Amino acid sequence: MPSSGTAFITGATEGIGRATAFALGRAGYRVGFCARNEARVELLLTELTAQGIEAAAAPADVGREEEVAGAVAHVRHRLGEIDALVNNAGVFIGKPVDELTVADWDTTMATNVRGLFLATKAVLPEMRRRRAGAIVNIASLAARNGFVGGTAYVASKHAVLGFSRALMLEARGDGIRVIAICPGSVDTAMLRDQEVLSPNFDRILRPEDVAAMVLHVVRLPSRALVSELDIRPTTP
Repeated sequence: MPSSGTAFITGATEGIGRATAFALGRAGYRVGFCARNEARVELLLTELTAQGIEAAAAPADVGREEEVAGAVAHVRHRLGEIDALVNNAGVFIGKPVDELTVADWDTTMATNVRGLFLATKAVLPEMRRRRAGAIVNIASLAARNGFVGGTAYVASKHAVLGFSRALMLEARGDGIRVIAICPGSVDTAMLRDQEVLSPNFDRILRPEDVAAMVLHVVRLPSRALVSELDIRPTTP
């Protein structure tokens, strides 16, 4: 299988992250990834390897600096320097604000925002040194719109989009592309495990739809940068 470089995906064992791991691997990328659940990490590693995809992984909570650094170092050692980072790890705690606890807020921000920052910090210096790389941040249409019960999630995704816009301006001079992808509702366990939204699961996006867009943007010619993309279901 021809190689397109090494990708590192956070939150890769479910939903969009899992679909992205297979999409990039089948396209020739070496796939590094992390997630919190060690058993699921090992299962995905086995599944990728069974399809002939060169892969390496480590369990990590993206909100913990030492765990993120360890996972990135492990993947670098096994697969080489990281060419594409996909910041996908995320949580959704849907509650009215008066029911939202401080712990709920902190969990949301630690995963959705702090994790994004830590993973980016871990790969960016080497990308700058090589003057090449792509950082794909999975945001949400909630980065542009609010909804009832979504205060923590919406705030976190607005932060993801703002971070992406600023980092794009900081990094583009070094040949690094920063892309924010904002999907609408996607049929994932995270969406099914909440009660504040009631999407039509027969019509909304699938994880593979978002993964196809991730693959598309990282394979654009190096001179081309698409900084933000919204993805909606065709017939919601």
